[in-house]
Amino acid sequence: MTERTLPDGAVVRPAEPQDVAGILDCIHALAVYEKEPDAVENTVEMLTDTLFGENPQAFAHVVVVDDEIRGIALWFLSYSTWTGRHGIWLEDLFVHQQFRGSGYGTALLASLAEICVDRGYTRLEWTVLDWNAPSIAFYRSLGAQPQDEWTTQRLVGTDLTALAAR
Repeated sequence: MTERTLPDGAVVRPAEPQDVAGILDCIHALAVYEKEPDAVENTVEMLTDTLFGENPQAFAHVVVVDDEIRGIALWFLSYSTWTGRHGIWLEDLFVHQQFRGSGYGTALLASLAEICVDRGYTRLEWTVLDWNAPSIAFYRSLGAQPQDEWTTQRLVGTDLTALAAR
């Protein structure tokens, strides 16, 4: 994916190591927005290792203006056994409140769609909280379709540990 310059001068590009603190700031702001302000355990060190360590398994794109991170997309590869191809799983899409409506979310998603098309990936997928009506409306405006027949399942904490011990 190449760098994109938006009409207001903002640049959408793959994240670089110097972006990690700004990315983490967006993660914290997203947690507040999603009503989980104390849930983030991630640190600059952890995120640096995840995105730029020896064998990165997660990736990020940022919207930047004058070294200020205004939005992020954090993602990793998924795989479809049915198509036999990879896809992108978008873990987090976030644009700071004061910059929403500036086209940054669309530009971030377009950069991931470009990667999918260029690499022959068949899917770009993510979840959205069912109460997040503004985001749902935004995704529908782009042509995203809900997968209502699927329910996300999750194992954490002692349940995860108990299953691992079986």
